[in-house]
Amino acid sequence: MTEGIRPAAVDSVARDYEIYRMAMDLWSKENPIKTNKLQVLLVVNGLLVSAINVSGGGFTPQKWFLYLAGAIFSLIWTFSIGRTSLFQEAWQMKLDALQRVHPDDPRFAVHKTRDERERAPTFLRYAGMVPSKWYLVYSPFAFALIWLAILVVTIL
Repeated sequence: MTEGIRPAAVDSVARDYEIYRMAMDLWSKENPIKTNKLQVLLVVNGLLVSAINVSGGGFTPQKWFLYLAGAIFSLIWTFSIGRTSLFQEAWQMKLDALQRVHPDDPRFAVHKTRDERERAPTFLRYAGMVPSKWYLVYSPFAFALIWLAILVVTIL
């Protein structure tokens, strides 16, 4: 073989592995973003409830604009966290596709953790069995529904 020329198969694996590493990096960076978004959602909802209580009278029709604001903010977070989760899902699909192309190369299976999760302590297996994308997307949506229900109940 001529020095400096590599077979196409080696170039293909190296290119695929670089793509795999980039997709894994992008996928992993979304986790703290989703967590931060949820924390801000909880803080904003807590501040709205506090503002309602501090202003006196509890949940009254005169504070309808706060209930509407809570619903709007929560819907915005639903879409924001949903978008983050969507991209994470897309990168997961890319990782899976590359793993299927190279099934015998363990470098392409780093994201496959089923065996390791099954060996984890029982409590962690059950506590961690719900993917974060589901509770992170449904939490702000639930807040939006709660705020809308409060709005409807207080103005009727």
